[in-house]
Amino acid sequence: MSKPIWTLTLTSVAFFMVALDSLVVVTALPAIHRDIGGSISTLEWTVNAFTLTYAAGIITAAALGDRFGRRLVFVAGLSLFTLSSIACALSPTAGLLIAARAVQGIGAAMVMPVSLTILTTAFSAERRGTIVGIWGGIGGLAVAAGPLVGGAITQGLSWHWIFWVNAPIGVAAVFLSLLRLPESKGPATRLDLVAAGLIGGGALAVVWGLIRAGDDGWTDTAAVTTIAIGVALIAAFVAWESRAGDPMLPVHLFRNRSFSAANIAAFLMQGTLFSAAFLIAQYMQFGLGYSPLASGLRVLPWTATPLFVAPMAGLLSDRIGRRPVLVLGLLMQGAGLLWFAYVATVGVTYGALVPALVLAGVGVSMALPVVPTIVVSSVRRHEIGKASGVNSTLQRFGAAFAIAVGAAVFAANGHIGTPATFQAGFRPALAVVASLSLIGAVVSLAVGARAAAALAPDTQAAVEAA
Repeated sequence: MSKPIWTLTLTSVAFFMVALDSLVVVTALPAIHRDIGGSISTLEWTVNAFTLTYAAGIITAAALGDRFGRRLVFVAGLSLFTLSSIACALSPTAGLLIAARAVQGIGAAMVMPVSLTILTTAFSAERRGTIVGIWGGIGGLAVAAGPLVGGAITQGLSWHWIFWVNAPIGVAAVFLSLLRLPESKGPATRLDLVAAGLIGGGALAVVWGLIRAGDDGWTDTAAVTTIAIGVALIAAFVAWESRAGDPMLPVHLFRNRSFSAANIAAFLMQGTLFSAAFLIAQYMQFGLGYSPLASGLRVLPWTATPLFVAPMAGLLSDRIGRRPVLVLGLLMQGAGLLWFAYVATVGVTYGALVPALVLAGVGVSMALPVVPTIVVSSVRRHEIGKASGVNSTLQRFGAAFAIAVGAAVFAANGHIGTPATFQAGFRPALAVVASLSLIGAVVSLAVGARAAAALAPDTQAAVEAA
């Protein structure tokens, strides 16, 4: 096997593992609840601990790869991800599981940005579009398969095995990466650890405050104070970055209306998708009584649609422009989830839920390929790398934020217990989450004509390499 093929294989395997773990846990949450206990807030931290550290580490990990070597950071991240997966599998309590998931997110953040850079530098420019398309398609397959794989493993073995399966794959990937991957470095950019601490701490405080408010009410002093501290830290991050010589987040990019609108839409789009997945996977089990495997199979009309619709949506956006596809997609996602919330009663038949799942799935599948294209076409060519990193980071922060919002609304209206009490919290929570997608559709109207148009060939090549 040639070196470029080894590079494609190893980076794709690592991407698949990381992407799979973003959603593989959602269908296992009821089994985790039965085994080690915990409220809806405890369950959401098993998702958000991973998502927050993942989001907070992406840009810093890319800078570390440029400075110290991309293969070195890739192998270190893969090793950390594998070891923390074993720690997740062995966790006897919810607290230890959440801590291990946080470390797993750090490993994922180290793997993701450098894997794409390693891959794109291994192939010639004329082949990058095809190669990155294969890499991205594998990631999409992992996201689609996450709930199904999680349900199948949980039911066939136990929830611990959704983490154990990473161990042999990770060990083999680390060993082969050391032997087969080329080493490369980039410009030695400054490591802005202050900025990383401010944005990571701010996001953590806001999410923790939202979770606390869901448990103890919005008059709880600790919850309100923590949210205020989080907002202050995020404001301090923006102020710090606006004066930095080589900022982690180039604040001036947000003066571009299309860049800002697309990133806000991405934040809300991904937040809606992950929060809805978190809620619906549990509704299938707690509310309707399906097994983990049956739950995973029943969400496929929603989670599998990107495999079929996203490529066609990309072609459609080339013909009619990005903005109408993005606006329509977010509207359809929000409408589908609102429809699901409306019909999701205790005695509902699965057939009544399928049209809503399909509508939401087609909607998000239309938006997914369009958002990053708008983001990178809104900036100058030399800024594409940072713009792409900002977009990826905001999407993951959006997931953590929306899961916290959905869980807070759920806790204020219902609780895990009987199907009726679960439904009482689920329906308003999903309705609020769906409204985030509708807000994203409105924001997307601000995308300018230049960014909404099809990309010129040279810019498209830069997008594929970013």
